[in-house]
Amino acid sequence: MKLSAPSRISLRVIALAYLIVLLVAPLAIILWRSFEHGIAAFVDSISTPAAVSAFNLSLLIVVIVVPVNVVFGVITAIALVRGNFRGRSLIQGVVDLPFAVSPVVVGVSLIMLWGVGGWFGGLDSLGFRVIFGLPGMVIATIFVTLPFVVSEVVPVLHEIGDDQEQAAATLGANRWQTFWRITLPAIRWGLTYGIVLTVARALGEFGAVIMVSSGLPGISQTLTLLVHGRYINDHNTFGAYCAATLLMGMALVTLILMTLLERKRGTVK
Repeated sequence: MKLSAPSRISLRVIALAYLIVLLVAPLAIILWRSFEHGIAAFVDSISTPAAVSAFNLSLLIVVIVVPVNVVFGVITAIALVRGNFRGRSLIQGVVDLPFAVSPVVVGVSLIMLWGVGGWFGGLDSLGFRVIFGLPGMVIATIFVTLPFVVSEVVPVLHEIGDDQEQAAATLGANRWQTFWRITLPAIRWGLTYGIVLTVARALGEFGAVIMVSSGLPGISQTLTLLVHGRYINDHNTFGAYCAATLLMGMALVTLILMTLLERKRGTVK
């Protein structure tokens, strides 16, 4: 369908206005409120002990979650594509479950499992606290970020097929050698893109984490919880905007990396 010049201009104006209202304007307000007192005040706000602790905790969760999701994500993707067994549809459904379930529901479920009176609540008496501690936050983040590596690697495995893997096996390569020399290089861009998506989701997770965290500054407060705590509990609007800007900057770096990887993957193809 060929549109006339006025129609094309109208569509562009509508799309631009939509982006400005929903994306550009909120970001501009956040940046303005963050730097309205100067850069020094912004730096002071994001360099407080609570902010530094929240930043470090967010990065720590990412450092733990990403390797776990990479290992199990790649194994699951290979099993779904290369395996021939009963229950594949069930596994695929479990992988897609975080897309359908609210993160708050995930947090409540973890409390029922690991909290006091839960199925595994007795671990608290052994000195291993899951709920309101780092383990619970990590488990919640792993669950909500579970699908990304799998969803990026599965299409690549379908696309490359298994001819090269079978040829390597015929030449005497074992499974590890086949994976390391054939499969991994073939899926590297899909895997990398899945890792970037996992990092972005882990940094911005709020609903599941707030349910299993005490939210205490310097103990179990991530950047998203810091924004919430400053705005709701402390009524520190300026501090909340500064923390949101820091989080937005990390997300922007992730977005740029995603764009560069997508272009690189398109060039390689």
